[in-house]
Amino acid sequence: MNIGDKVRLIHSKEEGIITKFLKNDVIEVEIEAGFKLPVLKRELAVVSKSEEKAFKPVNSSVQEPTIEKRKSDVKADKGIFLAFLPTNEKNVSLHIINNTDWDLPFSLTTGADKTHRGIIGGFLKARSMQSSATDLALKDFDEWGSFTFQAFYHTLGFFNERPTFVKRLRLRANTFFNQKKMAPLLQKEAYLFQLDAEEVSGDISLILNVEELKAKMTEKKIGENSPKIFNKPESTVDLHIEELTQNSLTMSNAQMLDLQLRTFENKFESAIASGMDEIIFIHGVGNGVLRQEIQRKLAGHKNVAWFQDAQKEKFGYGATRIKIK
Repeated sequence: MNIGDKVRLIHSKEEGIITKFLKNDVIEVEIEAGFKLPVLKRELAVVSKSEEKAFKPVNSSVQEPTIEKRKSDVKADKGIFLAFLPTNEKNVSLHIINNTDWDLPFSLTTGADKTHRGIIGGFLKARSMQSSATDLALKDFDEWGSFTFQAFYHTLGFFNERPTFVKRLRLRANTFFNQKKMAPLLQKEAYLFQLDAEEVSGDISLILNVEELKAKMTEKKIGENSPKIFNKPESTVDLHIEELTQNSLTMSNAQMLDLQLRTFENKFESAIASGMDEIIFIHGVGNGVLRQEIQRKLAGHKNVAWFQDAQKEKFGYGATRIKIK
């Protein structure tokens, strides 16, 4: 078998042309419908020249069936992107880019578990894009949650049935800024993520650092060793989720705990760096998980002289007071 040979799929009636040899005896075949399929070599048979002549219609003037079984116009099979375009140092605009030849009825949402908030939706024509109505604030980056994109593939003419495309994407701050590329169709540099690329996994761990994100977006590279600036926090920090975000209804328990612990770590580091003697964190009683996690991080910390339940008459067991060395 060679590239360009006409072959028949042994266990079906489809025929096609060999376009590429893949690994493990897999051959890429472009079938008559215009799609490229990976097929095991043993499942293919070469159509010989004599066979083509034997089955060629005697009367070449015989008309084709009235239903036009033309090739699908789909050529570009992949190219669905999520693009974050900086509008200023505080915000980014969100764009869905369809750089394929498919038409895509689609939905883009954000949220966790079964609770989602719609961002963009509708009918995305081939080689087109749509934008969200409002920008995303960088200060709320740790509240963006996971993005879920769902779409159906559609085009005029005949094509093989394709399953609904679903991709869930959660972002890492430490890789977000490495994705700045020229966005197709948008023709501007944006933080670009290809949703239908195999390397984009569907459930990446959420590791976000808002201060790092804001610093990277606004850095002017004045000097490599510029000192880090810490804002002195309040002496009492309330970690109740309602005080940290307005989007708690769209967050899972794990995401809420992640945000609370991240806030604790940032405020505690700022308290140390700004020379505070002590600080109180209000975590509530609840199921005790947040309190246990905070006190586990404090145990043995080099900058902690001691810690204890704070002002029991005021907070009960819902707060921890920390004495800083």
